[in-house]
Amino acid sequence: MKRDKQAVPVRVDTPDAVARQQTGFGDASEYGELGGEYFTFASGTDLTPLLEGLEDDRCQCPHWGYVLEGSLTASYSDGREEETGTGDLFYWPPGHTIRANDDSEIVMFSPQDEHTAVIEHVLAKVEGSER
Repeated sequence: MKRDKQAVPVRVDTPDAVARQQTGFGDASEYGELGGEYFTFASGTDLTPLLEGLEDDRCQCPHWGYVLEGSLTASYSDGREEETGTGDLFYWPPGHTIRANDDSEIVMFSPQDEHTAVIEHVLAKVEGSER
C-alpha cells in the first residue's frame, strides 16, 4: 500500500500548519515495540539474494515508511509488484523483497525484534559473500 502526499487527506489546514492523516495504514498492535530506521540504497540494489533462507525467501516483517528520495519496487510472495517513489508513504506487509530503481533514501518504522532478526540474517549473508 502506498500513498502520495497529495492523496493523504488534509485534516488541519491553517496558515501555520497543515496536517495530513491516512487512517487504516496497517496494524502494528501484535508486534510490540517499533524501531525507527533510515535506509540508503544505490540504484539497482536488489535485496532478494540477501533474503534467501528466510521464510518464502522474503522479508516477513511489516514496514511503514516514507520515501525521501528515489524509487523502489516491492515484490510480494503472490507475484504483485508495487513501485514507491519520492514523497510516497508506504506499507510493505510481510512477504516482500525490495529493489532500488534509483539511488534511494527511506525512513521506516518496523517491529524491532522481527526486523532485527532480518537485519542479522542479511549481515550474515553479506559477511559470507565478502570472504
